[in-house]
Amino acid sequence: MKKILLLIFCTLHLLFVRAQKHEFLTPPKFNEADLTKEKSLLDESAPAEVLYRSTHFSIDYTTGFLLKKYFYRVKIYDKDKAEDWLNLEIPLYKNGNTEEKLAKVKAITYNLENGVVSSTPVEKNSKYKSKESKYLNITKLAFPNVKNGSVLEYQYEVTSPFLYTIPEIVVETNTPSLYTEYVLDNPANISYNINYTGSLIPKHKLIEDKFMYGTQYKTYKFGYENVKGFKAEKFVKNDRNYRTKISAELHSTNINQLKLYTSSWDKIKERLYNDEDFGGELKKTKLAKDIMPEGIAGLSNDIEKANAIFNYVQKNFTWNKEYGIYSEYGLKKLLETKTGNGAEINLLLVLMFREAGIKADPLLISTVNNGLINLVTPNLSNMNFVLAVINISETYHLYDATSKQSSMDQLPPRDWNKYGILLSKDKAQQLTMENSKPSFTYLTANAKINADGSISGTYSDKDTGSFAMYNKEIYDENNEKYKKQYQDSYAIDFTNINSKVIEGGEFESTMNFSSENLIDRVGKKMIINPMLFLNKTSNEFDQTEARKYTIDFLSPYTRVKKVILELPEGYTIEELPKSKKIVTEDKEIEYSYVAEQKGNTIEVTATTKVASTDYPKEYYPAFKQIWGVASNNENQVINLIKK
Repeated sequence: MKKILLLIFCTLHLLFVRAQKHEFLTPPKFNEADLTKEKSLLDESAPAEVLYRSTHFSIDYTTGFLLKKYFYRVKIYDKDKAEDWLNLEIPLYKNGNTEEKLAKVKAITYNLENGVVSSTPVEKNSKYKSKESKYLNITKLAFPNVKNGSVLEYQYEVTSPFLYTIPEIVVETNTPSLYTEYVLDNPANISYNINYTGSLIPKHKLIEDKFMYGTQYKTYKFGYENVKGFKAEKFVKNDRNYRTKISAELHSTNINQLKLYTSSWDKIKERLYNDEDFGGELKKTKLAKDIMPEGIAGLSNDIEKANAIFNYVQKNFTWNKEYGIYSEYGLKKLLETKTGNGAEINLLLVLMFREAGIKADPLLISTVNNGLINLVTPNLSNMNFVLAVINISETYHLYDATSKQSSMDQLPPRDWNKYGILLSKDKAQQLTMENSKPSFTYLTANAKINADGSISGTYSDKDTGSFAMYNKEIYDENNEKYKKQYQDSYAIDFTNINSKVIEGGEFESTMNFSSENLIDRVGKKMIINPMLFLNKTSNEFDQTEARKYTIDFLSPYTRVKKVILELPEGYTIEELPKSKKIVTEDKEIEYSYVAEQKGNTIEVTATTKVASTDYPKEYYPAFKQIWGVASNNENQVINLIKK
């Protein structure tokens, strides 16, 4: 009897386990109730919510192609704030005659109209393609008839001949998700490194060897339920580094013989040096010899030689704003057109350094916007830029000739992303990159209080180092928008705005200004903040919940705000603002506010110093306190009394 009861119990238990087994790749049927939902339970303020999201990658062992299948169902609560979901962009990659193919595209907008479900499909003629580069086309479509309350559903398949990199899937997006799944099926003779970053743990996880499609496969399945939208924090270079995401890169194939691809950085180095669009370009020594500037051989040391060569390349060749670690059209074409991608310009720089007898190598990096390198698993998938590095007496110096303002070890802000992989001819090694050169900002206003109570004067905004390069890039993208920011930021009437690079690579904007709104009159008194429009009006370190992530800046910096204000004739200052200085014990963060009267002028100087590029989250309270002190002091006012 006990055996019978035990058998019944085990059978029921087995049935229960089977009943509880999670089913992947099974989209639920459309539920009319989704159309009546008024807000997300995960985040009541969310403008949209993912109801179901499935990404399935599988390799057909008979054709050797990668099949990418996507299925999304998204609820729209506020279409005006959910613009990212209203248009679909499908990237399709190509290389010569080899390209990805799109199929089975289906996109529908569901609405509830007079109690009846209506569906509006995306018409074929509404889709269009755009060519983004030599290697990329994008198919675009827009969902029709989208309203608050709509449900958008789309699915498509992409057949790809490119097996090297499986697209990265970000699990934690800005939009909350009720369910997100990731599935990868690959034949046992094709091995991938699975790169998993972030803090979320999948509720459903299955990694197993399984007989599928007539052969042995390795399958990876991850399912996530009730994922809240990612909450961004200020002063973070790229919060993608902290989001939960999954990617896969080819490790090896064992078809007739074992072939390794990303087992180590040295294997990656060998692969790149054997590639005609990377290592092949570094063999074209005659090109470097033909354009070598005169007088290089006569310079006294390698630093002088390197800087002279760098100045030549920087001056004569222009970056086309295209990233990548491979040459697109080749160095010969670069010499003809004087324009090329980042790899071409900096590989030419390496080639010329070597031709001049300087020990030089390429450095692979991932730019800030592209995310951090995964050092644990050697891979190329997230590398997107090349720098030039010289080695002088075992000290490394970095160059990037794509920026007209850069110099030795003074790189554009986009380059400083903690680590790079240095590819010398005999080995590959990790290189730590730290932007230790401080940047300076000088904000200077010279103004006069006029007899009618208006204020007029001149204003200068000057930046050095990383700040100068950062602002110059923004200016180059849209100089009118850049100039307009002064009006938008300060609500002051600025005229004659002139922005330019000055001696030493500094970037300065100068202008005239006037305002009738900076002074309050109370009887015979004039009340004014002597900082004018440069006062700190709020504390940017205003996060109420505990800080989660590192505090990032472009570089160590000093910001000086100085106002020289001429008083109107016949007026005197009732009382000067109180000066203040606050410094952390380790001298990492410093703020001072000094107000002085010099004859008929008052001079106010506010100085902020930050000694490092980034700080652990534990520094957040210190920043919050000091920025609060700055705000309080910079909002002091003075009373001008008529004599």
